[in-house]
Amino acid sequence: MNQDRLSYLKKLVETHGGPGYEENVQALFRERVKDAAQRIETDLLGSVIAVCNDKGGPRVMIEGHSDEIAFIVRFVDDSGYLYLAASGGWDEEVLVGQRVLVHTANGPVPGVFGKKAIHLMEPEERKKKSELHQLWVDIGANNKEEAMNTVEIGDSVTMDACFTPLLNGKAVAKSFDNRSAIFCVSETLRALKSNLKCTVYGVAAVQEEIGLRGAKAATHAVDPVVGIAIDVTHAMDIPDVSKKKYGDVKIGAGPVIVRGPNINPKVFRRLVEVAKKKKIPYQIGASGVGTGTDANVIQLSRDGVATGLIGIPLRYMHNPCELLALEDLENCVKLLTAFLESFSPKDDWTPGT
Repeated sequence: MNQDRLSYLKKLVETHGGPGYEENVQALFRERVKDAAQRIETDLLGSVIAVCNDKGGPRVMIEGHSDEIAFIVRFVDDSGYLYLAASGGWDEEVLVGQRVLVHTANGPVPGVFGKKAIHLMEPEERKKKSELHQLWVDIGANNKEEAMNTVEIGDSVTMDACFTPLLNGKAVAKSFDNRSAIFCVSETLRALKSNLKCTVYGVAAVQEEIGLRGAKAATHAVDPVVGIAIDVTHAMDIPDVSKKKYGDVKIGAGPVIVRGPNINPKVFRRLVEVAKKKKIPYQIGASGVGTGTDANVIQLSRDGVATGLIGIPLRYMHNPCELLALEDLENCVKLLTAFLESFSPKDDWTPGT
């Protein structure tokens, strides 16, 4: 990955944007694609839609969500400790001792998740899993008044973690889910050639982590013929995970082209065909039900959308230390670009025809 792309990816994952608070992430996306898009719109939920080759050809949407799992401040006690509500699916076991940022009207305020030290616990307490309501955030306030003069109820809280390169082209960061997809969408728009046979809508959707909300509204507005969702997917190349139960996905082996009832079979086949033709490494994943991604609502929009799903292999999902291989992002961009450049107005995406 060249330095320009690496710098942009670093900015994306180090920028903070929980569900409903994605404005700073969206600003990065708009700035990145401004020279590639003919027009850029922002809807009333906050999703950004960048349109390329706006010549009235068949509408094709590529989409990733910009939000990260986060929290909001729900209560402040008399001692000035903050108690939070989750925005997204957290494993509370990873929270204890983590540094956080509370995003206030006057800027970010650092804090840390607190919990009773193990030395002070009774034997039975040590065996129990932490629950979010038992944890607090300590911003150093001496009392409730001082805390409330600093933060407000409803302020967003995110992990304070940075992008870190690792061995063998891997990297760790707090929000590869799903800034890695925002990276792929924007870099695909920038890579497209001028002789496209379709109109491309690149969407940075909001509020996926709390119910696929932004993609639902954006897809209705775009009304695409074909929609491709890009999201992370679980890598199984870690200890104690059953490949028999979850499939065999590895980081560094290419993006995952998903198939199943949520996926249009012709879209799936075209993605595989262009990957083979361009010698782009890829993996195949399967889901027997509607996926837990924006592909689920894209498929069901209006009279139905021919939907595809590309997964970016990720270790340690919904964790402050998510890990992926940078080459999988590069190959996802190549795959999306090749798919869009293969598009023809004569394509019929109706299954069975």
